[in-house]
Amino acid sequence: MSGNESDSSSKDETCIFCLIAHEQDKETEIIKKNKELVCFRDINPAAPHHYLVIPTQHIHSCYSLHRGHVNFVKQMAEMGKAILQDQGFTNKKDISLGFHQPPFTSVDHLHLHVLAPASQISKYMQYKFIPGGERFVTAKCLRKRLKHSPPPVDHP
Repeated sequence: MSGNESDSSSKDETCIFCLIAHEQDKETEIIKKNKELVCFRDINPAAPHHYLVIPTQHIHSCYSLHRGHVNFVKQMAEMGKAILQDQGFTNKKDISLGFHQPPFTSVDHLHLHVLAPASQISKYMQYKFIPGGERFVTAKCLRKRLKHSPPPVDHP
């Protein structure tokens, strides 16, 4: 994970997203995977294309990230955009990429929501994906916030 690891453990046996990331959940179809990231469909889609990109390493939330994770968040967004491209969705102006922040997370494992077309997010779920509030932070805003955060503190 690009040099600066999270203080989280590598895998949490009680975390459904860790089980998915390590292919121990047989009901979830993994769409794309690399050494650090996994992408699959959201089980409760808010838009015609609704995917989750998660790290294979257990990271609690975007509050667990620091300055050293800026490129990691960028990689998550790049995978999300690649999935949309692979699925035939090419209108880059009608996508939403973002993270819910605690206490508004349903699973305590970092996950990027990839939604498209953003203009077709279900009216019953739109409130969950409004950027700029405490609930939902876009990938771009999170990277900017992390760039200005203090570096991680090494503990002896």
